[in-house]
Amino acid sequence: MPLLPEHATAWSRMYHAFALNQDDFLRHYHKRSNVEAAFSMIKAKFGDAVLSKSPVGQANEVLCKVLAHNVVVVGQAAIELGIAPQFPIRLAG
Repeated sequence: MPLLPEHATAWSRMYHAFALNQDDFLRHYHKRSNVEAAFSMIKAKFGDAVLSKSPVGQANEVLCKVLAHNVVVVGQAAIELGIAPQFPIRLAG
């Protein structure tokens, strides 16, 4: 005998699947929430419009926004954690 009748609603089936496998669902949801937070930060800081006309230009514009976001986040973390950059010393000659 199945746990749920065949006529159970999709909502009911998904809720029971969640209840039985809650750890797996929460692991996946945490990844999704991190991605959505990053997208939200990028849109808030750099705008949500892509102005390039060509597909290649649009992809490059989005990649530049992501790169700029990553630079900002790393810089902010360095400031908050008091980390000073150390560059390799190059000897003349």
